[in-house]
Amino acid sequence: MSVDIRIAGARESTKQLDSEEISSLVTPGDVITTDTGFMRGHGTYMEDDQLKASVAGVVERVNKLICVKPLKTRYNGEVGDVVIGRILEVGQRRWKVDTHSKLDSVLMLSSVNLPGGELILLELLLLLDNVTQAEVQSVFADGSLSLHTRSLKYGKLGQGVVVHLSPSLIKRRKTHFHSLPCGASIILGNNGYIWICPTGNEMEDKTGGYEQNLEPVQRADREVISRLRNCVLALAEHKMMLYDTSVLYTYEASLKFPNI
Repeated sequence: MSVDIRIAGARESTKQLDSEEISSLVTPGDVITTDTGFMRGHGTYMEDDQLKASVAGVVERVNKLICVKPLKTRYNGEVGDVVIGRILEVGQRRWKVDTHSKLDSVLMLSSVNLPGGELILLELLLLLDNVTQAEVQSVFADGSLSLHTRSLKYGKLGQGVVVHLSPSLIKRRKTHFHSLPCGASIILGNNGYIWICPTGNEMEDKTGGYEQNLEPVQRADREVISRLRNCVLALAEHKMMLYDTSVLYTYEASLKFPNI
């Protein structure tokens, strides 16, 4: 009977933890919970036996671990993430890339799929201020990222528009590459950088973007890209999560408004 009493007491304690109301949106200094049975995660701190938020964001709970995901933050990379970056420096055997993280990311020459397998000069492959898409290969001890572009779906980006947003607005999906039926393609980088461009041609797809079509973009395509950019900014302004469906629905809803 004593075992049954202990089990009943444990169940009652679990019900109390589950029934406790935890605010989903907090600001610095807000009390998240007064229960000492929870573990402190990122974005929280303990004060007077109370778990409080140290940043403004959304409370996330995994079992007994509580953390706060900031609404505005630098990108914290994870292996396998799709990122869009801008070349900051061309070194002897690597590039430094801005990926909206706390430290500059590194793209090594050995991690690049060279066109035709040829060894060419770094200066000719990726120039300063070029925009590239890559995947996070590993995370160093200091938090900086090592990137790679070994697949042909990654590489140098040609003609298009980059939109800089908070990485917290990008919804994680199985794929972040989307060819929309409106005639444009969009890449939703996990680091908050979004690339919008005309639907790519066969030459760029086969060479990872290192051979590009630099013909002038047609006016109709430019209008579609501009409308998509405005839709993305509108969603971000209202703190809506960005993924292919939300962007496409917003684009379709905007068609009733004429181009100015």
